[in-house]
Amino acid sequence: MIIVKEFSFEAAHYLPNLPDGHKCKRLHGHSFRFEVHVEGSLDPVYNWVMDFGDIKKIVKPIVEEFLDHRFLNEIKGLENPTSEQIAIWLWNKIKPEIPNLKQIIVHETCTARAIYSGD
Repeated sequence: MIIVKEFSFEAAHYLPNLPDGHKCKRLHGHSFRFEVHVEGSLDPVYNWVMDFGDIKKIVKPIVEEFLDHRFLNEIKGLENPTSEQIAIWLWNKIKPEIPNLKQIIVHETCTARAIYSGD
């Protein structure tokens, strides 16, 4: 069974490694969304994989402290904050607290996203 909890944050960034003239090299912002997918067997008593509230207790402080209304390029590990790098960064923050983390999906826009499932 896989359960999914979604989060969002507003942030600015630019992608410094792109060639001059590329629109994403300029400072801009997004309404990012990301999904935390957790896989496991159903608990025999509760009949769930994990309490959605427990996922929120782990992830919400990360969003509030590091991501929401921030300039992502200033965050250690996000100096070149592509959606792919954000997904890996989130994985590294969340995986120690949720060992059965299955994947992270970062939605940069309504039609563009990155999916990370670990190494």
